[in-house]
Amino acid sequence: MARMDLRVRLLGRLLRRMSISSMDDERLRRAQSRSVPHNPVTDLLLGGVARGVRLTDGTARGEMGPVPVRTYRPEGARGPLPLVVNFHGGGWTLGNLDSADWLCSNVAATVGAVVVSVDYRLAPGYRWPAAAEDCYCALADVVARAEEFGTDASRVAVMGDSAGGNLAAVVSLLARERSGPRIVHQGLVYPSVDLTMSSPSIDENASAPILTRADCLAFRDHYLGGQDPHHPHASPLFAADHSGLPPALVQVAEHDPIRDDGVRYAGVLRDAGVPVRLTEYVGMPHGFLAFPRLCRSAPQALAELCAEQSAAFAA
Repeated sequence: MARMDLRVRLLGRLLRRMSISSMDDERLRRAQSRSVPHNPVTDLLLGGVARGVRLTDGTARGEMGPVPVRTYRPEGARGPLPLVVNFHGGGWTLGNLDSADWLCSNVAATVGAVVVSVDYRLAPGYRWPAAAEDCYCALADVVARAEEFGTDASRVAVMGDSAGGNLAAVVSLLARERSGPRIVHQGLVYPSVDLTMSSPSIDENASAPILTRADCLAFRDHYLGGQDPHHPHASPLFAADHSGLPPALVQVAEHDPIRDDGVRYAGVLRDAGVPVRLTEYVGMPHGFLAFPRLCRSAPQALAELCAEQSAAFAA
């Protein structure tokens, strides 16, 4: 394995103090209500909003009622634009719209697309399949309102990182099963697609920075609450049939407990005849795209994601 940069190792030590595996219910509630504001210090670490992108907050239909969404639109863009629907990471338990600002705004600016990010219900207050159903309902609603969002309903992609990658993969399955919106591309950034935790990398990278094996188990248990981890709408790796799913980009990180989730999912998609690009970012930990100023591979991963989406929209 390639050695991680010193600054990434130091970041891992800092974040270890905020590990989900050590949080009691009260600490978890506080973490869920906390938001990191944009300022020069946080933007230096997490990345700010890309220039030339307009942000608008609104709502979309969720399974049980409206869910917050944030729209990113390139300023001055005319005509219906491609649509990218994003699902943020955070282990289905943490994360919010603010945490995806850097990624979503840069995709909007680079691809020339409207990006709509979905703030789905979080566990453990809302267990599986609440998040997945919210994300699918929001996707269907946003596509149905394409004219309102200034988008082209025939050019729709989904993307997500970590738990958001899980949700993007599940939404792609649901759209196929329910004859929902046609998705032309799925961007799966270090996705968690096997909640049985049976990937070899779970043990290989059990003590990795950013995300540990204990964290993976804690996130999974909060989300499922003892429900079946083999269900394909929880673990899309176990779907009976992966044929007919959208072309995919799967990005994985070398020092990630769920690295092999993405590798295995790319394999089953490819075996089902789905076009797939799989990239492993050497020396990177889980979540490296969330720290674009500290992780040297973040700009490359962003460029790859945008290039794949642009190619899918052009096709």
